[in-house]
Amino acid sequence: MTRPLLEYRLLKGMNGFEPIFHYTDIELEQILARRECEFFVKGGVTYRQLSSAKEGNLFLIYVEIFEEEPVTDPLFPPQGLKLEIRELNPRKNHPIVKQETYEDHLDILSVIGSVYIYIDQAEYERDSAEIDEDRSVYILYVKATGEMLEEEAQ
Repeated sequence: MTRPLLEYRLLKGMNGFEPIFHYTDIELEQILARRECEFFVKGGVTYRQLSSAKEGNLFLIYVEIFEEEPVTDPLFPPQGLKLEIRELNPRKNHPIVKQETYEDHLDILSVIGSVYIYIDQAEYERDSAEIDEDRSVYILYVKATGEMLEEEAQ
């Protein structure tokens, strides 16, 4: 099987797209996790995903610029795959509800691809996900539903 490739393309003008990032050494699992993310951060620019496609072994993610901020380098590169689960609350700068580390991208995908997740028995609903290459972290934005997970009888 031919190795998968990933390319991000930026919206230019009315119907044009320009390749901006190309990944040749990438696993299919990471491509699938990235496609699940509505936002992508690289070089201080946040891109919003518009759509995605597959042409042979080339996976495409079409984006537009959402916002730009100064680049921040992490002080210590993370070990493993980091996931921050954050409350969708811009007034409080999206506080972290939970941080987790995973071994592979399928584990990340299993969390960010779920509509509902439970943290300490409390139910949260997915709003959106982001991959932040500047900080080497996936981010899942959630809203508390007010529901609690009831334990099933054994």
